[in-house]
Amino acid sequence: MAEATRRRVPDGSAYGRPEQHADYELTQVGPRTPCGELMRRYWQPVGVSAQVTSRPQYVRILGEDLILFRDKSGRPGLLYPRCMHRGTTLFYGKVTDEGIACCYHGWLFDVEGRCLRQPCEPDGGRNLDVARQPWYPVEERYGLVFAYMGPPEKKPVLPRFDILENFAPDEEIRAYMGAFGATGDTSMPIAPYSWLHMNDNVMDPFHVYVLHSTFTGVQFANQFAVMPRVDFFTTDAGVCYSAKRVLDDGREYDRISSWIMPNIMSVPNPIDINQEKSNMITWSLPVDDSHFTMATASRVPKGMQEGLFANGGFRLNGKLWHEMSIEEHQDTPGDYEAQAGQGPVSLHTEEHLAGSDRGIIMQRRILKQQIQIVAEGGDPAGVAFDPANALVKIRSGNYYVAHA
Repeated sequence: MAEATRRRVPDGSAYGRPEQHADYELTQVGPRTPCGELMRRYWQPVGVSAQVTSRPQYVRILGEDLILFRDKSGRPGLLYPRCMHRGTTLFYGKVTDEGIACCYHGWLFDVEGRCLRQPCEPDGGRNLDVARQPWYPVEERYGLVFAYMGPPEKKPVLPRFDILENFAPDEEIRAYMGAFGATGDTSMPIAPYSWLHMNDNVMDPFHVYVLHSTFTGVQFANQFAVMPRVDFFTTDAGVCYSAKRVLDDGREYDRISSWIMPNIMSVPNPIDINQEKSNMITWSLPVDDSHFTMATASRVPKGMQEGLFANGGFRLNGKLWHEMSIEEHQDTPGDYEAQAGQGPVSLHTEEHLAGSDRGIIMQRRILKQQIQIVAEGGDPAGVAFDPANALVKIRSGNYYVAHA
């Protein structure tokens, strides 16, 4: 009997292991998917304002292909790319003061999809009022263009964030879009894996101690090479962690990072821990189920050199991340390598989450709860319909702990 029991105990062999799969509820983001419908109830960044011009550009977000442009009156527009007339793409359209004209037969649409002119039809089109190109509303703030892609009757106000408001005369807001690893290097426009990889990363303070500090060397602040004492706590619309460390001089500081529903993170400066309040908001933006990018609005000193961080990011032998060889990436992995290494979409049924993953567990639980609320017709956490309630307060920062 004992021998038979021992034979039934797995010996760890890879042979015959069961098929594993992703958590599709959280990783599928297209229209009419549970997480996709949740994401569409929030404003999502789709472009950097300064880069949205009269030259039409393709945008892919939440599994949808769209055309982003700015008409010559200065208004941004986000339209479905296939012209409603005969289906060619508006990517080759001509932008005017009024909107964008299709290259095939000249149908002209404004930034809200209204058809203004049909040149080949009598009188320039006699039924223009029934022709409407599919469109999404957009607004601009913090140097980014945001789109609302959800039900029109559920459209919330575009939020404001306290750390990006009321900046000093010697400060400015700088906006970026692009995926990056641990380096702050934005040379990769889109990362080839699920948004959830990065979203999980936000509430994982322990990887900072290993991946960024002690595994291959210090990639951020030297002080991160100390194992933190971590606590996780929920907020009105997200999760925060507090990671306390004792410095060599005996002082203790508390690094607080925030995750805000459904895909927003705010982390303090990872290079200079003497900078207290976080100056940055980042969206982990799903492109589709297996690709993501990031949009960041950062409060920086005027004239600061390009880059997310003042030193332009972690370098190895003078090289930025995108300049390194495969062997150098193996020797000094960062966020990109660790996240891309999970595959395009992680196999979540293979995971063995532990106590250090409590923040990730809390995040995913909240996402699933809010997905259910949306499915039942409710409004998810963190959306506001009154401009008076649009300000979001961010707790993130590096704070020295006062001891009695």
